[in-house]
Amino acid sequence: MKKRVVHLTSVHARNDVRIFVKQCKSLQQAGYDVSIVVADGLGDEVKEGIKFYDVGKLQGRFKRFTKTTQNVFKKAKELNADVYHLHDPELMPIGIKLKKLHKKVIFDAHEDLPKQLLSKPYLNKFLLKIISKLVAKYEKYATKKIDYIIAASPFIRDKFLKINKNTIDVNNFPIIQELNTTTLWKDKKDEVCYIGGISTIRGIKEAVEAFNVKSIVRLNLAGNYVEDNLKECLEQKKGWSSVNEHGFVNRNEVQNILSRSKAGLVTLYPTINYQDALPVKMFEYMLAGIPVISSNIPLWKKIVENHNCGILVNPLKPKEIREAIMYIIENPEEAERMGRNGKQAVLEKYNWNIEKEKLISVYKEITK
Repeated sequence: MKKRVVHLTSVHARNDVRIFVKQCKSLQQAGYDVSIVVADGLGDEVKEGIKFYDVGKLQGRFKRFTKTTQNVFKKAKELNADVYHLHDPELMPIGIKLKKLHKKVIFDAHEDLPKQLLSKPYLNKFLLKIISKLVAKYEKYATKKIDYIIAASPFIRDKFLKINKNTIDVNNFPIIQELNTTTLWKDKKDEVCYIGGISTIRGIKEAVEAFNVKSIVRLNLAGNYVEDNLKECLEQKKGWSSVNEHGFVNRNEVQNILSRSKAGLVTLYPTINYQDALPVKMFEYMLAGIPVISSNIPLWKKIVENHNCGILVNPLKPKEIREAIMYIIENPEEAERMGRNGKQAVLEKYNWNIEKEKLISVYKEITK
């Protein structure tokens, strides 16, 4: 009889790449009965053999932290699974409750939450430090009681290993078969791309400012805006006339954008929560065989320089971003070589085929 696995999220979309596309599909292929509890208001459904249970979407952070988490717990108990896999920090109390019911529980640490809180712009720094310390204390208490911690990066793994010896990193690297493009360099357009959540802290203002009304290069911008009025702000910039705005796109459309682009932007601000992050878009650009134009964050610098797969810039300086873009456009042989180097690095090291084996090994261990 198949072991029943339920992934729980009160925040992420049901088609989230890490949760649904990578983890749940991999577990299903490995022989598990997989379901996902979501809170998006889109209703129950079965997609590619994976069952979705929707507890409804409530407006406001307070309701999400209280009523939504209660609804997620209620549905989790009703499903009576063998393993519960939690994807949001606010669900840690649910993990403790499920442990009291003698269930196996995994917590998936997508980010370093205490560090992430320190970069929130809508609270004052003194209050943020207090909240961050309180969250870190509760996080330590809760994750000691959970069966396994899965971390989205080696840095997060090392942090939780000090708390719970049953910790492993399952990095959010790309699926080779998904975005492995074969477009010839000569068939690409004079375009670069940015794919992902669009926000100030991810460097979008400087990226748009790197263009101007006379620019011969265009920016393929794909993703959702995660800040109010940000789009209106960007539209006032001179570089906006060089933007191809695609909106939120599916994975096939992502592949099309990567196929036509000559570089990918990953110019996130050097905030504390990005210092040890491994942004999936960097590796998706590399897999697509295009150079990355990356923030000069030390960890990212090491990857780009070791594999000679892109150009490093100060993300706060549009002039540096513009110069990097023009270097790639004006030096096609060098750009193509950097793209090949990045692709080879992903094929050998930074890919989901390697990471999914670590995920499956965790499940085999806790369900034996």
